[in-house]
Amino acid sequence: MPAPRRITALEPDPRRPGAVRVLVDGRPWCTLAAEDAGRAGLAVGAELDPARAARAGLAADAESAYRAVLRSLERRAFATADLRRRLVRRGHPPEAVDQALARARAARLLDDESFACQFVETRARRGRGPARLRRDLLALGLDREVIERALAAAWPEGGDPDGLPRQLARKRAQELGDVPRAVKLRRLLAYLARRGWSGPAVTAMARRIVAGDG
Repeated sequence: MPAPRRITALEPDPRRPGAVRVLVDGRPWCTLAAEDAGRAGLAVGAELDPARAARAGLAADAESAYRAVLRSLERRAFATADLRRRLVRRGHPPEAVDQALARARAARLLDDESFACQFVETRARRGRGPARLRRDLLALGLDREVIERALAAAWPEGGDPDGLPRQLARKRAQELGDVPRAVKLRRLLAYLARRGWSGPAVTAMARRIVAGDG
């Protein structure tokens, strides 16, 4: 019978605060959060039996996924579902990703409500309308209620919902120049629809601008 493998050291990882490196028979085996080492039953001198190895492996996967979460969030904000898709696509186990995302939410690093509001605010300034923003946020996996609250915050009742599309339409109509009126209207409506502005009110507003009454 081969000799059982044993944990020979638990060393703080100098590159990852709060993490430890596990050495088995003197060789690096995995890195995981220090608190997870205790939960997995890892201790110097303990035998690395299959059950203990499985628990440690799951914890190491979760730690790796969490570090990937932190690296991603250093670059920019993410919706939770979108970040989950990306991490799973990179090869992180789904269970480990879910643990890492829960840890990030607990640390207030992930917040879909804040993400949606920021997303709407920044892109509305670039001329995107509610329909386009709704599609974009749904594609990122945000909950519809979260999306509607963010849109309502950007366009509250009693505001001027036509102000921005009217500005965009006037500018675009000038850029289109002296093309036939029907062509200008069609192109103007397509331009506005791509940016999330559509519906009877937008069509009527575009007709007035093309006619020179807007």
